[in-house]
Amino acid sequence: MSKVRPPYPAEFRQQMVELVRAGRSPAELSREFGVTAQSITNWVGQAAIDSGKPLPGKEGLTTAEREELVRLRRQLCQVQMERDILAKATAWFAG
Repeated sequence: MSKVRPPYPAEFRQQMVELVRAGRSPAELSREFGVTAQSITNWVGQAAIDSGKPLPGKEGLTTAEREELVRLRRQLCQVQMERDILAKATAWFAG
């Protein structure tokens, strides 16, 4: 079973990205700070995407695009629920 922990603060993630860019390896930082090397690698890749220069083979959505996608999906769910309620109410009043 995996451990669930709160997300790392944005400042901490940014510091890890800067240390990797300065030449330190994710494995080295992992041992020093107790973060998985894969998490650090993911942060570096996401920072590259956010800056408009994705790493080779690491294309994806920027952080802003991800946040917008989450917001739009929530909004869509809300609208669909409202539509279903209105359809049921219409059927009830018509019957």
